[in-house]
Amino acid sequence: MSTKSKIMEEYNKNNIVKRTSVRWYIFIAVLVLATINYVDRAVLSVAMPQIQKDLHLNAAITGVILSSFFWGYAAMQIPAGFLLDKYRTEKVVLGSAIGWGLAQTLTGFASSSGVLMALRALLGVTESPVMTAGAKLQGKWLPSKERARGATIVDGGAPLGSAIGGPIIVAFMAWFGGWRGALIGAGLMTIIVGIICYFVIKGDPDTNKRVNAAERQYIQSALKEEYEAAQKEAKIEIGAKQYLQSRNFWGMCLGWFSFNTVFYGLLTWGPTFLAKTQHINISSIGFSTLIIFGFGFIGELTGGILADKWREKGGKYNTVMRTIFAIAGIGTSIAIFLLAKTASLTMAISLLTIALFFLRWAGIFWSVPAAIAQRQHVGVIGGCMNLAGNIAGVITPIYIGLIVQFTGSFYAGLMIFTIAGLLLALSGAIINYEKKIGVV
Repeated sequence: MSTKSKIMEEYNKNNIVKRTSVRWYIFIAVLVLATINYVDRAVLSVAMPQIQKDLHLNAAITGVILSSFFWGYAAMQIPAGFLLDKYRTEKVVLGSAIGWGLAQTLTGFASSSGVLMALRALLGVTESPVMTAGAKLQGKWLPSKERARGATIVDGGAPLGSAIGGPIIVAFMAWFGGWRGALIGAGLMTIIVGIICYFVIKGDPDTNKRVNAAERQYIQSALKEEYEAAQKEAKIEIGAKQYLQSRNFWGMCLGWFSFNTVFYGLLTWGPTFLAKTQHINISSIGFSTLIIFGFGFIGELTGGILADKWREKGGKYNTVMRTIFAIAGIGTSIAIFLLAKTASLTMAISLLTIALFFLRWAGIFWSVPAAIAQRQHVGVIGGCMNLAGNIAGVITPIYIGLIVQFTGSFYAGLMIFTIAGLLLALSGAIINYEKKIGVV
């Protein structure tokens, strides 16, 4: 039998046999890790009223403590991207999960604000590769038309972890005797889940034994077609200079910075905002975060599914992405603006829920590095994007703490979040998603 006949026979066989869906199990595993990642981040925010009381912390020092996680997390984004480009993704992710589980466990023994800050910074260092790993895996496992869903599945861990983190941490605090036991319990849970997820994401389409020939051919042919299409266009020699001179690069970074200004602001100060302005207890805070961030998770999946389905029906990449970001940014801004005007607990929770629902549509930002960067640079460019986002994580809790300390109100902070939502919409509009940086 000729080589051509063998190829045709294999092609026909693959089109009869139903494709496996291993690629989606890979992303569900990363979703689980990302969820645990945000449960671990949420511990301090949910338990903060009790921690403030036990360690005698004022609003200003509380803001610095809430910021300290992002010191390590932001600083490690580009190094984490280099690690993911150089080494196997699953090994980097496993080391990260074990490292942050240990850091979280040690935080349960902190006895002062200084130790708390140092351990939270260490937690940030060890958590840094996980979200960028999702962007790296997209370039390996998903055709372009499936990447919005892949991005939002992974990034959905942020609102999902924040949603279930509240009730989980409240339960841990009850079971294990307060905030210290909750931190230790969360850390041990992380290590166990990290080891399990490692065995799910291990390998690639060529080596993973659970991938059948039909799925393997589907992935390989789609990625090859994408690569060959890019190769046909003229390129310039690509390096750091070309990325730093690109409007796409800076639009991506500004958009993710704006997104995280709102998200990390609400994640770190949201529970305290409800406690101070609506006078609710810690159990009610846990239930409220479940509702608010739970709808954020629904919004995340909505944005990803809408983007991919629209593109499958012929929608232009630029039109789809720019429209999604416009709705996300403007919807968030309107809800946050109205939140600053309300005194009702029901209305406050409703508006926060609406804000998170629309904000998380922009989780498809995690598909942008694979869209605009050369394949060999996706990890680093994803790290740059997340660095920009986590600079917002560093500064936002601090200035919100200072605003509350010196004005006694959250109003100015909410106005900053309103402006950030509009910047998110603007940033999404200036990116060209249809052409990689370096292609002329």
